[in-house]
This record gives sequence, C-alpha cells and structure tokens, in this order.
Amino acid sequence: MDVSYLPAVNATLNGTSAVLLLTGRVLIAQKRVAAHRMVMLATVTSSTLFLICYLIYHAQVGSVRFQGQGWVRPLYFGILLTHTVLAVVIVPLVMVTLARGLRGNFARHRAIARWTFPLWLYVSITGVVIYVMLYHLYRAG
Repeated sequence: MDVSYLPAVNATLNGTSAVLLLTGRVLIAQKRVAAHRMVMLATVTSSTLFLICYLIYHAQVGSVRFQGQGWVRPLYFGILLTHTVLAVVIVPLVMVTLARGLRGNFARHRAIARWTFPLWLYVSITGVVIYVMLYHLYRAG
C-alpha cells in the first residue's frame, strides 16, 4: 500500500487542528458557546484523523531518519522530544476536557482547558514544523 502521501496529510490535519483550536478560543472568548462546541468537536475529529493516519503511515514505513546535520540536528530533536512527550500527555487531557464540556461541567472544563489549549496548540504547531524539517528542509531518504 502506498502511504507516501500521508506525511502531508498529517501535517495538514495538524495545521487544521491548530487553526480550529485558535478559532475555538476566539469563539468562547466571545461567549459563542454553541459555535465553540462545534469547532472543538471538529478539532477533536481532525486530531483523531491525524492519529489514525500517523499510525497507518508508521506501521507501514517505520521510523523516518532525520537527515539534517550541524546546529539544526539538536534543534530538531529538541522539538521532536517535547512534541512527542506532550502528544502523549495531551490525549487524556483532551478526553477529560471534552467530557467535562459535553457534560456541561463548565467550571471544571475551563480549569483543565487552560492547560489543554496551549499544550494542544503546541503539539499541533510543532507537528507541522517537524513535517517541514523532516520532509522538505532536510529530505528524508
């Protein structure tokens, strides 16, 4: 099965998640709760699709070696390390934040969303950065 297109799909889904997260934040700041809910459900959907495509790609390809050398190498691995750790952390945070919001437990939803939002945004943005560094700036073999 040809999965060579999936890294670009994954970056698009990560970028989409970042834009949706920012949109959701603006909407809730404007007290547009129903619109916020729809955008955040779209964000969860985008991130879930990313995870599915990511797992399919890496099940087929395995790990992809970073080709960059010099000062960019520790930069890349620093971004990759923080991205990976926070990607693991963000999954349960998103699930709890989503559950609290959908149940109408808004005080507890807001309390955890203050942590979930910036971490999720960081993971989404750094996902795109990693893609660009790995597949465009320093071409993967």
